Order: sequence, then C-alpha cells, then structure tokens
Amino acid sequence: MTNKPLGLVFFPAFDWAISKTHPEREERLLYTRDQIVEEGLLDLPEIREYKPRLAEYKDIERVHIGVPDLSSLLTDAHLVSAGSVITAAESFMKGETSRAFALSRPPGHHAMRMVHGTRGFCTVNVEAIMIEYLRQYYGIKKVAIVDTDVHHGDGTQDIFYHDPDTLFISFHQDGRTLYPGTGFMDEMGGPGALCSTVNLPLPPGTGDEGLHYLLDHLIKPLLSDFKPDIIINSAGQDNHYSDPLANMKITAQGYARLADKLKADIAVLEGGYSIEEALPYVNVGIILAMAGLDYSKVVEPDLASLDLRQPEKNTLYIKKLVSDWQMIWSQRDKLKAAAIQKTGDFWQRRKSIYYDDSGIRESQQEKVRLCPKCHGFMTIATESEGYPSGYKSAFAAVITRNACPACAKAAYDAVWQAKKENKFQHYFVQDKQQDVLERLS
Repeated sequence: MTNKPLGLVFFPAFDWAISKTHPEREERLLYTRDQIVEEGLLDLPEIREYKPRLAEYKDIERVHIGVPDLSSLLTDAHLVSAGSVITAAESFMKGETSRAFALSRPPGHHAMRMVHGTRGFCTVNVEAIMIEYLRQYYGIKKVAIVDTDVHHGDGTQDIFYHDPDTLFISFHQDGRTLYPGTGFMDEMGGPGALCSTVNLPLPPGTGDEGLHYLLDHLIKPLLSDFKPDIIINSAGQDNHYSDPLANMKITAQGYARLADKLKADIAVLEGGYSIEEALPYVNVGIILAMAGLDYSKVVEPDLASLDLRQPEKNTLYIKKLVSDWQMIWSQRDKLKAAAIQKTGDFWQRRKSIYYDDSGIRESQQEKVRLCPKCHGFMTIATESEGYPSGYKSAFAAVITRNACPACAKAAYDAVWQAKKENKFQHYFVQDKQQDVLERLS
C-alpha cells in the first residue's frame, strides 16, 4: 500500500457534443461526478484532484497528421481533453501520485494517425498523444496499452501497428457484431512488430467470468513477459450489461476487480454510454480500486434481479482464444523473423476508412521500410471525399525515433519525389527524431 494518492482529472467538455441527444455528451461525466461527490471520495487523502490544462498543437502533431491541417479539425475541447490526459500522466511521472485516472471527453481510441474528420466519436487519440509526450519528455520506451472498451481500438492499433516497443492489447465485442468491424486475431502488427498487437474478440454475452479468465490466463502473463516501463488502461466502460450500444454482461464489480488486477499506472476514460445505470458505479469502483480502497460494496441497484450468467459456449470460446494466443506468443520471435524474411525491404497495405460522424470516406496506402538497422520509416498516401470537406489528398512520411540516417533521408526523398509528381494537395514529414511535423511547400 502506497502513501501517495490516486490522481484524478475531470473534464466534461460542456461546450462540445456531436448533437444534443448523442450518446457522447457531457452527462457521461456529470452523473459520475455527482456520485463521487456524494460518496465523499474527493475528500479522502487517498485521492487528489488535478485541474486539466490545454495541450499544445505540438503535442498532437507528435502523433497526428491533419488533412488539410489539425487546426481546421479541432476545437478547444479536444485540446483540453488531450491536456487532461497529459496532466494525469505528469502527476504520475513526477511522483506525486501512485496512479492516475483521466476522466475526460471527447474520447480518442478510434482516431488514427491520419485525421480527416471525426469517427467513432473521436478526432484525436488522447492516449497516443500522452504516450508520445512521455517518450519525448521522460524517455519512456516500452509501453503496454490494455484497451478495455467494448469497441475495438482501431485508431490506437493503427498508430502503433509498426512499433515493437508498444504492446497493444484489446479485448472487445467481436467486430462481426459491432463497430468498427475490426480487431480480429490476424491483426497482429506489421512484420517488424509482429505480435505487438494482441486482439481478443469476444462473443456477445461475455460476462465477468470470461473477462477475468482472459485477464488471469493471458493478459497479465503477457504484460509480465513484455516488461513495459508503463501500463496504460484505455478504460472504456461500455462492456457493462446496461450499455445501449453493445451486448456484453460485465458488472461494476467486474470492472473494479479488473482495475485492481491490472494495476495500470494511468487510466484514460474511453466509451461507456449507460449514463445513469452504469457509469457512476463503474467509475466509483475503478477509482476505489486504483486508490487501493475497498470497492466490494459498489453494486448496481438492479443487479440482484438480473441473470448475467455467461453462456457455456462463450466460456469454451474464450478458453480456446487464450490457448491460441498462448501458442502464438510463445513463437512470436520465430513468427516475426519469418514475416520479415518473407516481406523483404518494404511492407504495404491498402485501407478504406469511413468517418461515420463526418460522412467522409478515406482511401489510404501505407508503405513501411523494414530496415535491419532501425525501425525504418513509413509513407502514407491518403485521399478522402465527403461532406463537408469535398476532395482532400495528402502524402506523408513518418520518421521513427531510432531511424538510421539512411532511412531518415529516404523518408524526405519520398515526400519530395511525390511533391515533384504533383499527385497530392498536401505534403508532410512527421519527424520523431527532430520532434517536428513539417509541411513541405
């Protein structure tokens, strides 16, 4: 038991909403705040509240490339939400808190590296912004992200898909039954980072039993084996049995025990849209667990009247899922070496991305240099069309933190060559070594 408090940061974003009746609205946090105040949690010495700050555009440009630019896509609420997460992380890194929990909105885990608009309620990825901030200013290298949202964190996966120093674990309702329709087992990372992405698609109706089997037999052993410098919980709460947007059966106790076992250094609020029936109880349970306090009495009022037993077929499926991933993980070095050898110098893929909140369709081609001396570099050719932006296109190169001189030069050369051919409207280099997003003109 530590004598340092849990750090909390609240930002309900009163002036930001997709619409007045949209599930992603300020009441998500206001009911939670009322419950926390009513329970007197903010008066406890084990909990300390911090005020959010404004993130800088430089913090966001460390992760995102906006087309045509970020300033036309973001509001002050996005800057404060990202700043809230950085504030929570700072409290932990400075040794002021034992752990930290940022309860802020808008959320972020569906926002990918290239940003054309808002999708899945997300415009910028606040967890990724915070992680790259910690790498820049605190020298953090190995990061583990455990995404517990019911929807697959496709944006976080996209940003770190080629980063072997980031272990991204996501359990979520099977993408065949829920937005965004991704997050299957074969999405394991690019060849140079194979098995650094661990997707655990779960069947509808999965409850506390299945969640904790997964946690005890797979997620915790993987974290122990990976040995991260820091653990981040992308803390979506829409696996709750009452959530209107999904079909799972997790309880507040299930979530609290998850937080207790996971022992994440920093948790960041994601989804969760059962505003009265779930969020006040789930958040209180998580806060108590992260603060090292008793959470056993946090129970939803209607829990006793419900049958939340997990179907037997779900139990059998989850046990096989764990067994399959245990085998893959044990062979990860061999699988990664084989993938690199098979791929050669460059790995490529095409993606179609739909921005459901903005009505934009994006087509993207990604090309990654697999360098034997470093983590290489990436180029992204992107085009989008839709209301209200019309047609937009861009070509960008991303230089990794440990890129060798040859790869750094090749990245710039690729952008200058694309600009010479004049096929796109905008040209960027995101240089992580120099900590700059450069627009080439």
